[in-house]
Amino acid sequence: MYQSVANRVTLEEDKVMHTVTKKELVDRIADKTSSKRVVVKEIIQSFLNEVIDELGQGNRLEFRDFGVFETKKRAARIAQNPKTLERVHVPPKRTVKFKVGRLMKVKLQKGLAAENPV
Repeated sequence: MYQSVANRVTLEEDKVMHTVTKKELVDRIADKTSSKRVVVKEIIQSFLNEVIDELGQGNRLEFRDFGVFETKKRAARIAQNPKTLERVHVPPKRTVKFKVGRLMKVKLQKGLAAENPV
């Protein structure tokens, strides 16, 4: 089970995962690049807006070694309300799929190996 406490999420295995906010990323990048926070924030927001616009147009975004964002169409379906057992029509929709890139996959595996030594 997940249990959210402020910016922390506790997993079943009693591992704590910290939620990093956009503000924290802006602060880190501003510190590393000696740039003003307001400039970094504008750049990051512009980047995110472009990602949203491209995905909204149905385009695929590929960032080498990081990953690929693409939209997938989900067909209309009939679902069931578990409480009332009433059948409900769910309209078709588009969702975003993310496929992990090579460098991220390697980094995630290294982190897993460090958490669970053999």
